[in-house]
Amino acid sequence: MNKDHEDPLRPHTYDGIQEYDKRLPNWWLTTLWGAVVFALIYWIYYHELDLAKAPDVAVMDEIAAAKSEAAKKSGVLNDETLWKLSQDPATVAAGKAIFMDPTKCVVCHLPTLLGMIGPNLVDKEWIHGGTPMEVMNVVTEGVPAKGMVPWKTQLTQEQIKQVTAFIMSHHKQGEEIIKVSGWTMPGAAPVQPAPAPAPAAPQ
Repeated sequence: MNKDHEDPLRPHTYDGIQEYDKRLPNWWLTTLWGAVVFALIYWIYYHELDLAKAPDVAVMDEIAAAKSEAAKKSGVLNDETLWKLSQDPATVAAGKAIFMDPTKCVVCHLPTLLGMIGPNLVDKEWIHGGTPMEVMNVVTEGVPAKGMVPWKTQLTQEQIKQVTAFIMSHHKQGEEIIKVSGWTMPGAAPVQPAPAPAPAAPQ
């Protein structure tokens, strides 16, 4: 033991080792008490007085917002985004160019969209639903039973979005939708019901 050492030894011994009773350095004490004070202020500010979002909550909100933005950029579709596309001049113009292609939609729906072989696309009557997503689904999957091909075999999803936006640009969000059961080509004679079979003669 160094008798000249200025720090006294602590009375206890651990594994035959004694420690000097040395005061902790100021930088360590400053760090310790600074952390205590910070934690106290943090608790009061965020949890007791609720003056702002706690950092963990704020981070989760930012992550959710980032995911939402990424979803929009990745092409996640719903009625709202399709309505917005229907108001975008560039998207509508691209959709019109596809629609008016002589080998595509215009053949059955006419340049006016009033319909001929296919139904009218500018009135309020819809056979398969008139929401943007329903219209897009019909364009995508077609109606093979009525002769409409599934355009997903010939158009990209982006092109189908553009065509849908062009069609919906002739409508207003929130307008009335009338669902009908079928389509009669303009000028066609109404279909008459088949006559009931005559009763069999008594034997």
